[in-house]
Amino acid sequence: MRICLLAEGSYPYVVGGVSSWIQMLMSGLPEHEFVIYSIGAEAKDRGKFKYELPKNCIGVEEMFLDEILSQRAAEMQEGILTGEEQQTLYELVCGEWDVPLAWLAEIFSYGRWKSPLAVFMSSDFFDVIVRVYRREHNNLPFTDFFWTMRSMLLPLFYLMQQKLPAADVYHSVATGYCGVIGGLAAQLHQKPFIITEHGVYAREREAEIIKSDWAKTDFKGIWIRYFYYLARLSYHAADHLYTLFGHNGRIAADLGCAPEKISIVPNGVHMERFAGVPELTDHGGPITIGAVVRVVPIKDILTLLRAFAVVKRELPDARLIIMGGMDEDPDYAAVCHRTIRMLGLEDVTFTGSVPVADYLPQIDIMVLSSISEGQPLAVLEGFSAHRPYVATDVGCCRELIYGDGDTFGPAGAVVAPMDYEAMAYEIVRLARSYELRRTMAAAGFARAQARYTYEQFVASYRQAYEHAAKEGPHGGRRI
Repeated sequence: MRICLLAEGSYPYVVGGVSSWIQMLMSGLPEHEFVIYSIGAEAKDRGKFKYELPKNCIGVEEMFLDEILSQRAAEMQEGILTGEEQQTLYELVCGEWDVPLAWLAEIFSYGRWKSPLAVFMSSDFFDVIVRVYRREHNNLPFTDFFWTMRSMLLPLFYLMQQKLPAADVYHSVATGYCGVIGGLAAQLHQKPFIITEHGVYAREREAEIIKSDWAKTDFKGIWIRYFYYLARLSYHAADHLYTLFGHNGRIAADLGCAPEKISIVPNGVHMERFAGVPELTDHGGPITIGAVVRVVPIKDILTLLRAFAVVKRELPDARLIIMGGMDEDPDYAAVCHRTIRMLGLEDVTFTGSVPVADYLPQIDIMVLSSISEGQPLAVLEGFSAHRPYVATDVGCCRELIYGDGDTFGPAGAVVAPMDYEAMAYEIVRLARSYELRRTMAAAGFARAQARYTYEQFVASYRQAYEHAAKEGPHGGRRI
């Protein structure tokens, strides 16, 4: 069976998180072929893969948003869309109801247009934009509104016109652009389409947009509504949605996914990779805190550093080791280093991307400071190495650490995002009691072994692909 995996802003250019999940999935299913359809941010990353592709990955098709947005049309065309097609695009831009992907497939069918900019730069679509502007946004400068529409819609229009790879199953690892394109590809080839949503894509984009400098204040609401709309289109197109834990499934249902489509498949961890990591000892030396994170804003390294500054007042000999790539956002990495200097911190080490298992023997307490997560593999890896965790209350962290109806007990502590004082308090509490650390570490290991193994994860997706292929797309109905 050939599976087309659609990724956005992750594999194979970014290490960790969803990218690691994709690599694990392909490696665990050698009986299947995989082709990657990757939507990246910048063309400078073309061909610069951070992973060695498994033998059953037969290729990577690369698309980059900056290349799409930099294109220019030669001239505006007139009279290229029918009245029905204009109305379909009007409904798409308004986002009030879910336009069937079959209708979009007809408008943007491969080879219909000489230029991928033809539709957007037509007088017909300009009239659509003017209608939407007059109806909903005429309090805003029209020029700014037009360029916002261009930034939002041009990538979607462009991607929908590309020749999409043939496959037996289409599998998107997010909603957003890759979710809609996955649904469109399945529609065109009459094959099943499934989604695995690690976090809640639309909500993550909302948080990013609210804090962003690139989206003007008056236009942030337009952007946010757009990504929620793409999520609804993706949910509607999907034959099945897999989430990592129950809470995310309930959110997806609230956002428009039919509840009967939703199943839970947790992440899985290679527990044997950490079998050689010695269990915690009461070594009597300085406490070492570890964090396995990419150095990017969503991981909130700044809160971790502020918490460590508080910890140092109580435990002057404490050390902090941050394991993860630093090249994804150099500006943010620079801010982290400035913060270290401003706080007068010592004993902070950034390792870059390293084999985590090599460093874990030094670690007494693991910490995750993220402001958004799905079901972080880093926490499961820490559990596999018999390490307790202090994590922020995001994604599935509460369920991982405290359990969901099991009897293993707490595997650490959960604190509110950005609450560095609470984080420091919990770190110090664990640091002062070896018995507490040991007990929590044992609980985490038992929970991972019972519910979150790699073998369970692979078996679930083997079954998911078999089920999708057997059932077909929407029971054979077009959408």
